[in-house]
Amino acid sequence: MFSIIIPLYNKAAYIEKAIQSVLTQTYQEFELIVVDDGSKDIAPIPPDRGFKNSPLECMELMGNKARYIRQENQGVSVARNNGVKLAKYPFIAFLDADDWWEPTYLEEMKALVEAYPQAGIYGSGYYIIKNSQKRIAPIGIESNFEMGIINYFQVYSKMLFMPLWTGATVIKKSIFESENGFKPQLKLGEDFDLWVRVAIKFPVAFLNKPLAYYNQDVELENRAIGEKLYEPDAHILFGDYGELYKNQDFRFLYERLALYGLLPYYLQGKNKKEVNLILSGINWKNHKFKYNLYYRFLPKGILRLWMQLMKLGSELKKRIQ
Repeated sequence: MFSIIIPLYNKAAYIEKAIQSVLTQTYQEFELIVVDDGSKDIAPIPPDRGFKNSPLECMELMGNKARYIRQENQGVSVARNNGVKLAKYPFIAFLDADDWWEPTYLEEMKALVEAYPQAGIYGSGYYIIKNSQKRIAPIGIESNFEMGIINYFQVYSKMLFMPLWTGATVIKKSIFESENGFKPQLKLGEDFDLWVRVAIKFPVAFLNKPLAYYNQDVELENRAIGEKLYEPDAHILFGDYGELYKNQDFRFLYERLALYGLLPYYLQGKNKKEVNLILSGINWKNHKFKYNLYYRFLPKGILRLWMQLMKLGSELKKRIQ
């Protein structure tokens, strides 16, 4: 039923835990495709040698249910897209090499698929691992909601926390292919870009139960998030969403994400033309006053100082805790 795609790049210290969480699933109708995106910490594995003495050797226990593909480094989107091209099952599940699942993940996602066959994409709740602490991701869904169809845009807008996180998302292969998968040029938000294109056309089914683990303790140099600023063609906020802007729920979500995510670009003058164009289209009355203050009234020098003080306060709070 499920083709599981794990993109792998310099995650030798984590990949075994991810694969073990697949191996121990209570539902076993799956195949695993690991796409090695030119890792430097794992030697290429010849197809006739097996996985002995490799962090991937637990794949041996899956026999012909597991495949390993190595490609030159082209980025996570290309790795995932190439994995899907090889998939034989009608539903695609994604798992990154440093994350893992509860043993019942596939079993419970199968039940969600069967309960809502009209949906095009499926998600579950998930845990966030940060500073070695586990917490349930604060998705904007009522606690008494168990499972069903959600308005992806409205839910995301409440907390700005992903209702569909890649490691807890299943998508129909036919829909993934009809949308041409992940955009290779995107370095930040390639999953959001695809999910919104799907959510605007198909129902989104959600199981409000944490079944996956999003590991945020990985070294920052191996993650897309952090303080790095991207060129316009590599960041979702600078994309052209065309007809999607006509959907008021999408537009409100996009504007909320933009006001939050563009601050570093605004303060540093990065992508200035694109930032000013986005800000000129914001419906300011729909958003918190603080963003009016940040972008329209405060001098940049004072705003920079305020942001530095907020960052310092946040770091002190972490140390106290």
